[in-house]
Amino acid sequence: MVIGLLGGSFDPAHEGHVHITREALKRLGLTRVWWLVSPGNPLKPHPPAPLELRMARARALVGDDPRILVTDLEVRLGTRATADTLDRLRARYSGVRFVWIMGADNLAQFHRWQRWRHILDTVPVAVMARPGQSLPALTSLAARAYQGARVDRPEWIATAAPPAWGFVMLPMSDASSTAIRARGEWRR
Repeated sequence: MVIGLLGGSFDPAHEGHVHITREALKRLGLTRVWWLVSPGNPLKPHPPAPLELRMARARALVGDDPRILVTDLEVRLGTRATADTLDRLRARYSGVRFVWIMGADNLAQFHRWQRWRHILDTVPVAVMARPGQSLPALTSLAARAYQGARVDRPEWIATAAPPAWGFVMLPMSDASSTAIRARGEWRR
């Protein structure tokens, strides 16, 4: 079983999240994708909407797709940092292969994440293209530091031994949680 992990605040979840999830399932050959709705993001200046509200919206967007699980695993595991979450998941599900999924905007500032090198050394990482983010992502500190671990083809990411990461070009969605909040379409 190969499970993609898409972490984030999902404040709010939107069609862009669904789009990259379905593309990851198809292009990476994943069995499932788990949305790890975080209790909060230490890199963001404001706390997110209540977890229950974010989970409900995410579940409504995913609908009845059995390949996508919306979960509050970080709350249940008692973790906040992605590196700690990955360590716990790998210990708990030793027979499962995990792949971290992130948007290109996250790779651009990945070096600010706690133990970011450990994440890249632990699981393969699929970086999904985002509008206007390709150049910042591909020239980021993390991309340069792990240039030799870059996988050329998306279908190889899930089976590559870490460290391994790949940039996945796909039709892009300009949906953004920040833009949705700015337009007042997300009530907290």
